[in-house]
Amino acid sequence: MIVRLLVEEDSRQSVREILERDSITNAFITSRLHRWLDSSLALSKLSGEYWVVEEGGSFEALLYVGANLVPTMCSDQAIDALVGRLAQQVRRSSSITGPASVVLSLWERLEPSWGSARVIRSAQPLLVIDSAPLVEPDVDVRAVEPVELSLIFPSAVEMFTQEVGTSPLGIDNGASFRSRLAELILQGRAFARIENGEVLFKAEIGLSTLRAAQIQGVWTQPARRGEGLATSGMATVVLEALKSSDRVSLYVNDFNESALRVYEKVGFTRHGTLASVLF
Repeated sequence: MIVRLLVEEDSRQSVREILERDSITNAFITSRLHRWLDSSLALSKLSGEYWVVEEGGSFEALLYVGANLVPTMCSDQAIDALVGRLAQQVRRSSSITGPASVVLSLWERLEPSWGSARVIRSAQPLLVIDSAPLVEPDVDVRAVEPVELSLIFPSAVEMFTQEVGTSPLGIDNGASFRSRLAELILQGRAFARIENGEVLFKAEIGLSTLRAAQIQGVWTQPARRGEGLATSGMATVVLEALKSSDRVSLYVNDFNESALRVYEKVGFTRHGTLASVLF
């Protein structure tokens, strides 16, 4: 097997076939590649790199290489091929996230070259819903307006810090994190319940394709947790996401039992398991 960069001349159909093996698990890479797949944007204009594992002219797997590494499901032989390439490079990504079996196998073989990880989340349930929620939506949850960016930003920072274990402010004082949140707001993909200038609940549709959307950044004000705000708020966001996608997914740490209970009440079911290696 060989590992090489995906190039403009490559078969879009071959790439689609890999991604559609599991459109939920592969939603991130699909969302990054969709403008190339529909021929509306050249591959060189997309952020990050896209590596293909190839054998005998057939594509076996894909890997997104950018701020994070995201592999598709692949065989041990494909993992060996990827490790052979990755181990020769200095690590540039802040995480590896994808199917648990692939991520953990990749990391086991990469660790001798890349050194220790900060945190390993070995079992992150990947949940999905494709129909109306089982609970009533919160009619007070709405799209965040651009002028409310500064209002939402602190809760987004708090949520990220709690979930990932490190602040998103980083060396650029949060400029890139703020920019991404602003982009989601402008796209109408950030939602919140705001009362008297106070954020009670928020969540974003982090990515959206025709086959699958993915919710991220779910947060409820600590003083108001246990009141059902997250359950009804999530129902609203799910309905919004289903307007443009067949299914809605999210993934969560397996130890976050309260979140898992919320998502079960809403109607999410288990689709698979992801893992994340965080640096």
